[in-house]
Amino acid sequence: MVDSFRKWEVQLEPPSLIVAGSGTWQIRRSNGSSRGLKEFTFNLTKLVQPIDTLTAKKTRVLWVLQEPVNEEKLPKQWMAVTNRAIDQYNWAAHEMMVNSGVQVWSSSRALVSGLVSEARDGGLHIPARSLHHHTQILTNLHCNDHMAFYDGTCCSSPEQRTTLQSLTYSVLAVCIIVGAFMALNRYRKGTDNPAPSNTYLLVVSVAKMGLIMAYFYLCDRTNFFMKENKYFSSVSFWLPLGYVFALGLFFTEDSRYTKALHRDQTEEMKGWMQLVLLIYHMTGASSNLQIRNHVQMIISAYLFLSGYGHFYYLWHRNDAGIVRFFQVIFRLNFLPILLCLCMNRPYQFYAFAPLISFWFLLVYLVLIAPPRITAASVEANPLNYLYLVLKLVGLFTIIIILYMSEVFFEKVFVTRPWKALFVTTDDDIHDWWLRWKLNRYSMCYGVVFGLALVSGQRFGLVDDSNHSNLFSPRLALAATFISLLGLGAAATYALLCPNTLECEEVHSYSAFVPIVSYIVLRNVSGMLRTRYSSLFAWFGKISLELCFCQYHIWLAADSHGVLVFVPGYPVLNALITSFIFVCAAHEIRQVTTILMPYAVPSDWRLVLRNFLIFLMILVPIGIHDGMF
Repeated sequence: MVDSFRKWEVQLEPPSLIVAGSGTWQIRRSNGSSRGLKEFTFNLTKLVQPIDTLTAKKTRVLWVLQEPVNEEKLPKQWMAVTNRAIDQYNWAAHEMMVNSGVQVWSSSRALVSGLVSEARDGGLHIPARSLHHHTQILTNLHCNDHMAFYDGTCCSSPEQRTTLQSLTYSVLAVCIIVGAFMALNRYRKGTDNPAPSNTYLLVVSVAKMGLIMAYFYLCDRTNFFMKENKYFSSVSFWLPLGYVFALGLFFTEDSRYTKALHRDQTEEMKGWMQLVLLIYHMTGASSNLQIRNHVQMIISAYLFLSGYGHFYYLWHRNDAGIVRFFQVIFRLNFLPILLCLCMNRPYQFYAFAPLISFWFLLVYLVLIAPPRITAASVEANPLNYLYLVLKLVGLFTIIIILYMSEVFFEKVFVTRPWKALFVTTDDDIHDWWLRWKLNRYSMCYGVVFGLALVSGQRFGLVDDSNHSNLFSPRLALAATFISLLGLGAAATYALLCPNTLECEEVHSYSAFVPIVSYIVLRNVSGMLRTRYSSLFAWFGKISLELCFCQYHIWLAADSHGVLVFVPGYPVLNALITSFIFVCAAHEIRQVTTILMPYAVPSDWRLVLRNFLIFLMILVPIGIHDGMF
């Protein structure tokens, strides 16, 4: 072995990986004597210098500790090779190699310890199962830095920090230091301080965000915490899902609203849908086609609610200017853009942000385009209903034109400089195309439903001004039956759909059926309409933060794996990581609310000023990344 290392030492291109180990043969030759151990230790000293030379040439050297043997099965000539002697030799090797350039591979011994009874060839050689894991670990170690695995596989080196990341964290670090100083100074002055100044709120909020981003980086851009792959089973998905829904029922309260699809109800709906999505991602349930089909309905429902909410707001208010537009854009994109800067990921990685932002932009432009239609304008001139219908027809026409040709679609969205918003790290727009076409009508369905609802309220077809039912008894019964039929049909198709391609093709046209059916069932009864789950509504308020934070501090390896704090105890680990994850999401929501008036002031001229400053920051980043 010494001769081999000295030969590699002088080579201009030595091996990139050397796996070495020794001990059992020396134990056998010396019959387990202490003299043999001393000779073994002395010989190891001869390896240190060649190994250090090789590691200086970027060669990775692994020293494998000797695995335990099954002493009861050992042949007579190997009886001196006891596990006690192996431990002594391993200790000597570890002490000798620990200060050199060698990486001591100790997990190999741990892999065999629990399978000693399966040892092969008279109890001397490691079991086949352990050998398989040994090979997998070596392959991971050597290959993972050069391959893009879409899982939480181990052994890859941490991703190199970019200049943009360093600059971003430097700015956040300065804010943390200044914020800590300001908070400490305020604390020393006592509790009778006046309300904090705007500067104090701004700096401390950014400092808090900086600390949270540092935690994000620690969890998903370093190897400080372990990661593991997802493994789906029906029990692992349905058990927490059932528990969460049972828990949500215990927090049922009366709402102060009586209107159909009121604020408490929409937040409740967003909350339980987001919890389902979290469980879906944590358990790797995307491998199950039936569950995946139902989850896609939930994603469409979120876009549906967004379309309904924006329409309802613009219908009842005259506040449709630049300030309102940028408030929504800031709310949707503050966290994703900050994560892009801190975690070195493209905007498209946080898929829901570009999806909901694009549809909001399109729907908003259509709704505010002249003539502007509101509840007041319709009261003055009912003909305005026709104008609104024509606008919606135009909206659907735009979508159909984009959908008719994937080539035309790509030409539109790969145009610089906005190409960077829609492509992945591999400069591929296919993911955006799939998500776009799958949900291309979802937000529009929400707008159409909103128009139908406000029209029904105006003409007295829907009575939601009190705690009574929405419709007359016969109509309510018919609506309930049709809604149950719609939910049943949608669920049946989702369960029986034969393949992903066919399911996705039908989904965009039929997505409104289960969504509208659920909304009707939820609102047709006055008793159900005026009660809601405060637990789900609380989660609904932070649903966006939960959606984006999960990629880095609940899941891991860019959502392909699971973050591990407590190895070997999956339930305890899930509880701990979930608690920290939810707390972080809640704090980010609070910070976003505090920063909103500073980023989007009430004066539209200041809003445009801030937007221009933001563009000035983005331009050098875009030039560096080839956007222009």
